[in-house]
Amino acid sequence: MVSCGLIIPKLFQLSLLLFSAPYINGKTLEKCLTGNTYPSERPPVVLIPGDLGNQLEAKLDKPSVVHYICYKKTEVYFTLWLNLELLVPVAIDCWIDNIRLIYNRTTRLTEAPPGVDVRVPGFGQTFSLEYLDPSKQGVGMYFFTIVQALVDWGYTRDDDVRGAPYDWRKAPNENKAYFLNLQKMIEEMAEKAGRPVVLMAHSMGNLYTLYFLNHQPQAWKDRYIKAFLSLGAPWAGVAKTLKVVASGDNNRIPVISPLKMRSQQRSAVSTTWLLPYEHSWPADKVLVQTPTTNYTVKDYQRFFKDINFEDGWEMRQDTEPLITELKAPGVTIHCLYGSGVETAESFVYSSFPDADPNTITGDGDGTVNLLSAAQCKRWIGRQTQPVHMYELEGNEHINMLINYTTVDYIKKVLLGV
Repeated sequence: MVSCGLIIPKLFQLSLLLFSAPYINGKTLEKCLTGNTYPSERPPVVLIPGDLGNQLEAKLDKPSVVHYICYKKTEVYFTLWLNLELLVPVAIDCWIDNIRLIYNRTTRLTEAPPGVDVRVPGFGQTFSLEYLDPSKQGVGMYFFTIVQALVDWGYTRDDDVRGAPYDWRKAPNENKAYFLNLQKMIEEMAEKAGRPVVLMAHSMGNLYTLYFLNHQPQAWKDRYIKAFLSLGAPWAGVAKTLKVVASGDNNRIPVISPLKMRSQQRSAVSTTWLLPYEHSWPADKVLVQTPTTNYTVKDYQRFFKDINFEDGWEMRQDTEPLITELKAPGVTIHCLYGSGVETAESFVYSSFPDADPNTITGDGDGTVNLLSAAQCKRWIGRQTQPVHMYELEGNEHINMLINYTTVDYIKKVLLGV
């Protein structure tokens, strides 16, 4: 007899999003969930991925390149994220130059480097967030397990379960067209099904979803949204972001220097958007300690100046107001979040900022601090719709997407089974 265990073993990890196929004792998770008949009146589902959580494509016609091996011009779009062939020494210089953004202090917006056209493939479809690597060769699996479970329950890909990928390098203020398309898709799905939609988001996708809901009239939400299923949300930001901005993070790719990745990570506006927020983090909590200075949530302007990245402060000014009030979503929400995993909560530098710090850990899911993930509780009593909290002890940030307990909870929300 096969036992469907609580946690599916992680066989390979290149970055926070690279996992092998979900096997339990030699059998896939979806096989553990089949064999039942489910209600036909199931709500449509829209999936909103997190940071790095969907494919990006690029087409080039550049005036110059950073290295002679880099392509200057391409006739067709190619996979920019995730393409493992680009994340190796030397070739990564080409990748960084193509995926980086350039911030304009006058327009308060970012733009791609000259001759680089980046697009998000598959809006309204699930493929670009099921597997980040289009080859589907094991690595880069993201929402596949959940989507396959939905299909086994009677859903149909790209029909009543659809994806809403976006340019995750940017914050919502730069993705206005995305939200218009998302609204239209939700309305179409709800009208076709004759019932409201469930929004299911992971990680930073929850902040996108909250921003979206906060900008919809309550009458619209009452008509079109059945529930918001939140997975691993960084409602109050993530402490790890300070290290990413200061000294870079190689996403556990040992052959790549964190400092090499830093320029690209700094250029993504969504990075500074995810810094810890004053509304939740203690004002006296030292997040970064150096030989000369300590930095808290009140010291970001000085922090960005000291790391010689003052554009970061401007980006933070642009994005901090977007959801800083953490206004209640105004829909039934199910908040699932991991705990009991060592999670970075502060950093001690002996040499700042161009060196790896010592990391002090606390509680969370390995990426999102528990303090941040549990902020759903503030909405209890602040909206008429129910707020459900569900702590997943021992659950890692990405593993929760291939966790039987998570999938079973989703089934109960969608099907009442």
